[in-house]
Amino acid sequence: MLFPTVRFALFLAIVLPIAWALAPRPGRPAVEAWRWKLFLVLASYVFYGAWDWRFVPLLMISTVGNEIAAMGIHLARDRAQRDRWLIGALIGNLGLLAWWKYAGFLTGSADGLLRLLGIDVNLPYPELVLPVGISFFTFQAISYVVDVHRRMIRPTHLLDVAVYLAFFPQLVAGPIVRANEFLPQLAVGPDPRGVPVGRALRLIAIGLVLKVVVANHLATEIVDPLFATPGQYGGGQTLLGIYAYAVQIYADFAGYTSIAIGVALLLGFEFPRNFDRPYAARSLQDFWRRWHMTLSRWLRDYLYIPLGGNAHGQRRTERNLLITMLLGGLWHGAAWTFVVWGGIHGVGLVIERRRRASIAAAEAAGAPGPTGGRHDREPRTDGAAHLVPPAGAVRPLHPVAAWAVTFHLVCLAWVFFRAPSFEVALTVLAGLGGGNSQVPLSPTVPLLVAAVLLTQQVPDGTRKGLQQAWDALPVPIHVASFALVLVILDVFGPDGVAPFIYFQF
Repeated sequence: MLFPTVRFALFLAIVLPIAWALAPRPGRPAVEAWRWKLFLVLASYVFYGAWDWRFVPLLMISTVGNEIAAMGIHLARDRAQRDRWLIGALIGNLGLLAWWKYAGFLTGSADGLLRLLGIDVNLPYPELVLPVGISFFTFQAISYVVDVHRRMIRPTHLLDVAVYLAFFPQLVAGPIVRANEFLPQLAVGPDPRGVPVGRALRLIAIGLVLKVVVANHLATEIVDPLFATPGQYGGGQTLLGIYAYAVQIYADFAGYTSIAIGVALLLGFEFPRNFDRPYAARSLQDFWRRWHMTLSRWLRDYLYIPLGGNAHGQRRTERNLLITMLLGGLWHGAAWTFVVWGGIHGVGLVIERRRRASIAAAEAAGAPGPTGGRHDREPRTDGAAHLVPPAGAVRPLHPVAAWAVTFHLVCLAWVFFRAPSFEVALTVLAGLGGGNSQVPLSPTVPLLVAAVLLTQQVPDGTRKGLQQAWDALPVPIHVASFALVLVILDVFGPDGVAPFIYFQF
């Protein structure tokens, strides 16, 4: 039933012992590490080639090209030459991404615009197969050359760069690992005494359950049918379907990255965390600190801050936010629906920023100062006091209201993210006002949606305490529990498991 999962388990069962057998040990010559690194590269190319061998050369070209650019930047005689090397690297990386991912989209958009203007031109439409994970390894390559340009890291050997860009646990769907997070671990080598087997197996098991049970079930039972025939569902079912997609994409993507982080741990590498209870967020800013955290930091450090960040006044800051989110939306897919998804988040972030500024200004107006002002204070439950804004001023939302507004804005944006067209997205939203429907739904759908959303509200301290207690158990218990999870998934899991959603990005 779980053939892809079993196939990956067999692949890992072969790779893991060989990787540890070849890994450099303390006291052994560092030159021996090349065998270990070469094996990791070859294993990663086999893993990537399992989807389509035609794109392995593309990954190799990206590796060689970015290493040449990094060396050129490092050896450049002056800043102008360094900048030219960086610009060349960016053009190369973004050019490959634009061709494979956006050539058809741009051609189709241009053709549609010309037809609106009354110009009937049959533009050639390239029929391209999108290489799996191209966005992820391209973003990692860009971070490498940019960090070399910023003098944050030094260029390393070509073999190290090949391992970094092709490392199979996160190659096809993230998380986006920075060079300064990965390369130092590669240089030191793994320590067999420090592998957290319990944590790794827990992460892999959680990821499998999220993907195989939660994401697949919600997709099959309500999400896919709703977006295929939205007019057949009543208002309540449509709302449940929108909630279900929010949970599905979280379970699917967080499930994959949980597996990736767990597998990397078994190989001796620590990856950054990628999700932190995103549906507990009380603002969109908070949501993006919790959702796809490695992408959020990438967009901040390599797009938002270079645009100027928040250093040049309110208007420039808002412009930079909108550009960042619009391009972030386009990064997710070559369709205008993804741009709208990014636009909803961008506009929401701008509104939130203005609200925070208004609240701060109102509180400042209520504070005593050298020139006078409001002295109103009201008691707090902890015995302290806080300033009361002047009457009519913008006030912070109650935490429950802030959560509800944030969650529903995120869900609204997810409709455009999931829908194959604007027509479908608008039909789904219009369905919220529909009456009853006779379409039968499995009772497990609302149970799974509620269960995932409720677990998001578990306090971070409680969750970490439970995780630490579990990880401290003996390894045989972890192995037995993991085997039990695999058996349960194989017996009760679906007949087929759909590919991870983020593979297409």
